[in-house]
Amino acid sequence: MKEILKYSIEQIINSGADKAQVLLQQKEKNELAFEAEKINLLRTTFDNSLYLTAIKDNKKGSISINKLDTESINNAIVDLMNVTNASEADDANDISDNQESKDFVVGDKKPDLDQMYDRMTEYIKYSKEKYPTLIHEMVIMDFTYKKSYFLNSNNVAFSSMKGMYDFSTMFTSKDEHGTSSFNYSGFSTRKLDKAMKDSGSVDTLLKQSVEQTKIQPFTKKFVGDIIITPDCLGSFISYITSMISDYSLITNTSIYKDKLNQSIASSKLTLHSKPNSPEITDGYSFLADGYEAKNSTIIDKGVLKTFLLSRYGAKKTGLERAVNSGGAYVMEAGDKSFEEMVKSVKKGILLARFSGGNPNENGDFSGVAKNSYYIEDGEIKYPISETMVSGNLAELLNNIKEISKETINYGSDILPWLLAGGINISGK
Repeated sequence: MKEILKYSIEQIINSGADKAQVLLQQKEKNELAFEAEKINLLRTTFDNSLYLTAIKDNKKGSISINKLDTESINNAIVDLMNVTNASEADDANDISDNQESKDFVVGDKKPDLDQMYDRMTEYIKYSKEKYPTLIHEMVIMDFTYKKSYFLNSNNVAFSSMKGMYDFSTMFTSKDEHGTSSFNYSGFSTRKLDKAMKDSGSVDTLLKQSVEQTKIQPFTKKFVGDIIITPDCLGSFISYITSMISDYSLITNTSIYKDKLNQSIASSKLTLHSKPNSPEITDGYSFLADGYEAKNSTIIDKGVLKTFLLSRYGAKKTGLERAVNSGGAYVMEAGDKSFEEMVKSVKKGILLARFSGGNPNENGDFSGVAKNSYYIEDGEIKYPISETMVSGNLAELLNNIKEISKETINYGSDILPWLLAGGINISGK
């Protein structure tokens, strides 16, 4: 595979490029699926992806193919140079500087298919017995072995071998009261050493699905609290990180563009990105622009410590390049239990799923609360029908009241429950 990369780099340079970069990814996936009330699929798929990039006279072009023979690569490079020559020049186009070559190996190379089947069977049996009104729309368990190779014309070379199990399920419930809104759950892991129901937030969401056939119309309108669940918190983190990434900072539209090393949130909030931490299963070893990935702290006790700028974004803005590209988020736990957080809420909702667009340039957001619950006088009262939730992201971060001491490890992120005030909540 490394010879394919070397050949591709040589041919791109020989075709007139000043600089070149190549990324090759190979995936082997073993997938087990439960549909129509039975385990009815076991298949193995293979996928190759070769990403070619050229820079000539500060013009950049990229192209991808899924065939690795010499003729396909040569034809792709002809197309690549046509794309490059037709693009606009930009001084920020570049490749990574020379670094020490590294090879990374994480997880197993081959799956335990018998254990996959046993865990899947165990999960189906448990959910049918524990929650007989639950309907599984889809249950999938797979093992993916992914090989990634990177090389550029500055002799930056990385390789990564990663083996990982993924579990995902989508479900609803139906009984004499009605049908619940669909929900889904999942996680990643390197070893199948726990039951599926005990991993991630799977069992919690199954239980809630059964409860949510008895939703009550919600007509209240008030400004109150929200407890954002770990399943929903990732959406809000993505809103924050989008405002400190390339597009928002290059276009100067980020509300945080002048906030580096300043407080942007409650001192209770500390957020890390840990792509190569052993506690994160679904991390990454190197960046798409050719740098080794390192862990970082994004927000430290409310203070913004880094932007998430790529090399291109850093050159466009004159700011420092980030040591990772985000993801693999770990939010530090607080000192209050989830139950204590609920008891502190006078009026609010438990926000379990949020359907809404990205915040505008001022940080204002609005969307629909799904699979959520009404809280009053410190008690979770009942599941609610679709309810509007709106506020301002910057204000939400500063209005954080508590972060739970419990966290959920999804393999991709480790997140707690978060309680914030000052949110507009409106039923129909």
